[in-house]
Amino acid sequence: MNPRSQAWPSTAADRDRWVVGLRNARPVHDPARYQRLIIEDERAADDSIAQVATVFLTGRECPWRCVICDLWQGTTTEDTPAGALPAQLAAALGSITARGAAVTQIKLYNAGSFFDPRAVPERDYGALAALLDGFERVIVESHPALIDRRLDVWRDALRRHDSGRSSPTALEVAVGLETAHPAALERLNKRMTTGDFRAAAARLRHSGVALRVFLLISPPFISPEQQDEWLARSIDEALSSGAGVISLIPTRAGNGAMDLLAAEGVFHPPRLADVERSYDAALSLAAGRARVLVDLWDLERLEDCTHCFERRRARLLAMNLGQQVLPHASCGRCGGAAHT
Repeated sequence: MNPRSQAWPSTAADRDRWVVGLRNARPVHDPARYQRLIIEDERAADDSIAQVATVFLTGRECPWRCVICDLWQGTTTEDTPAGALPAQLAAALGSITARGAAVTQIKLYNAGSFFDPRAVPERDYGALAALLDGFERVIVESHPALIDRRLDVWRDALRRHDSGRSSPTALEVAVGLETAHPAALERLNKRMTTGDFRAAAARLRHSGVALRVFLLISPPFISPEQQDEWLARSIDEALSSGAGVISLIPTRAGNGAMDLLAAEGVFHPPRLADVERSYDAALSLAAGRARVLVDLWDLERLEDCTHCFERRRARLLAMNLGQQVLPHASCGRCGGAAHT
């Protein structure tokens, strides 16, 4: 089928082809080199402020072709070679040491699922766990369908390489629910339901593993008038499933499929005011039940007023760390009331 056809594909296989057909060329990556390293402060479960490193690993592309995804640009088409990820992690840890950062928690994000054996070879679990000795918390990400026996294998590997601290390294798994809107979730082509999400959350609880949930701000296939209602319902879904952290991600265009959906009027890219309103509401809804964080990576793409943008970003960061809704920044140039 013509990937630029306005007819929405009716089957998952056709949607896969549709999504891939709208992509640009994939960059070529060295499987021995990680993509990116970010070190930032994050509010921890005990309400302290922890330094957290996020290592974006290079590996095989996720087997799903989600409409919203642009992470495939940092992946390879071949299976991740054994030994490649420990080499990447060792290099990232060297960079952390060189920066002199007192990192206590680390996220290993591989643009897919950590428990996908073609992306993260199980034979590397021991080497990876040994490198992570000393971290208080390790966070990985996974599609619900892959939260299986490898979850326990990875948890046990971390415990075996724990150097006798009073409390073992805590494991947390981040799961992209995205939205609880059933029709929108189905159209995102994630090939999961809220029932699948709940089952994965129960599996994590059974294994003593913490849950972090990704939710989208302004996902496609939901009208602007219904966005706030469905974000609230999605937060309720995450909380009822035991999420300790809810991470709000402003939905991005730029992967081909999302740009076409925007042109057809079924995706309305969020403005900075949408992010502010959504985060205000989410913090209020989840108060005392879970930490709610808003993703500030690449927030510059939402800049709509150079006069107040940095103050608005600083407000969101302060709310991430303090977990309280703060007064909005006023702006005589663009009208601060527009951000309330």
